[in-house]
Amino acid sequence: MTTLENRPNTALLIVDVQRDVVAQAHARDAVVANINVLVAKARAAGVPVIWVQHADDGLVRGTEGWELVPELHPAPNDVRIDKAYGDAFEDTALAERLAALRVGRLVVAGAETDACIRSTIHGAFTRGYDVILVSDAHTTGDKTEWGAPEPAKVIAHTNLYWSYHTGPGRSAGIAKTADVDFQEPGR
Repeated sequence: MTTLENRPNTALLIVDVQRDVVAQAHARDAVVANINVLVAKARAAGVPVIWVQHADDGLVRGTEGWELVPELHPAPNDVRIDKAYGDAFEDTALAERLAALRVGRLVVAGAETDACIRSTIHGAFTRGYDVILVSDAHTTGDKTEWGAPEPAKVIAHTNLYWSYHTGPGRSAGIAKTADVDFQEPGR
């Protein structure tokens, strides 16, 4: 249903599951395990897997903290995208890579819910992509000292509002890891 023409394919987009980003994240191990399940499902279905890694002054490219967590194993043919802004599309080659793969639908997982996940799902949706957020495969750290709700509430709220997100000619929604079916359109 994407508004992008001739884009029948789906991709799994994994955002910023890097050592320093998720070191203190809520339900970190469960989220990483769910991402591994999603990667296995995507690969079994022949769906492209795209790994996004953030870099900035506090998260320096090439350092140990910038690396993906050791439990995740990108394949040599997976797409890798480096970014410097919250939205994984902003000033990156992501849109071009998705166009080359004829992708119009994204299944999104990763970190951090209240920053790069929200920026990326909104960025994708406004660019015409259908976007499924995997409700039990994204996480964030505790930012309560700055007035944010506790992480579980941030995640729950993001899942709630994304499940009702709409726009003309595009679809948005959530799905649990167990319910993601890359073989079935819309799941």
